[in-house]
Amino acid sequence: MTDQAPAVEADTPEIPGKPTSASRTTLSHIMTHNDTNLLGTVHGGVIMKLVDDAAGAVAGRHSGGPAVTASMDEMAFLEPVRVGDLVHVKAQVNWTGRTSMEVGVRVLAERWNESTPPTQVGSAYLVFAAVDADGKPRPVPPVHPETEKDRRRNQEAQIRRTHRLARRRAIMELREKRAAEGLDD
Repeated sequence: MTDQAPAVEADTPEIPGKPTSASRTTLSHIMTHNDTNLLGTVHGGVIMKLVDDAAGAVAGRHSGGPAVTASMDEMAFLEPVRVGDLVHVKAQVNWTGRTSMEVGVRVLAERWNESTPPTQVGSAYLVFAAVDADGKPRPVPPVHPETEKDRRRNQEAQIRRTHRLARRRAIMELREKRAAEGLDD
């Protein structure tokens, strides 16, 4: 018998990673008059909701449970969407951190009654945080890019994360400086 204590296991075992394709999703919806804005095209908010819905499904699938939208970056509307368009929202996890993940989304539209190729009408990047039943952050599995395109998206996501963190840090520093100067807003 020895005086040594048994080896202590790590508090959080490493979560096995998942390939990009494991949670990739497409959400399709036909646009109707209920979706239009005052200009007669589909309201941007309708498209944003579809984007958030598809991205949320991907984040939940990848993380294996609830995930909440933390931010939306670079929502770009490239072309108007019209009543009668069949909209396809394609989403996948591009990058994962410890408890968060970036989901990339492409929005395509095609006429519901024509056999022409869809046109890209929008894109966005969203950051989701995985949460437990109490709403507290929980770990997410790493994403394993499978293709060259997936690897490029992963690298670009890391650049966007660096920019988000730098922007947040710069804003906080400015606010602290203004508060120190008595310029509290």
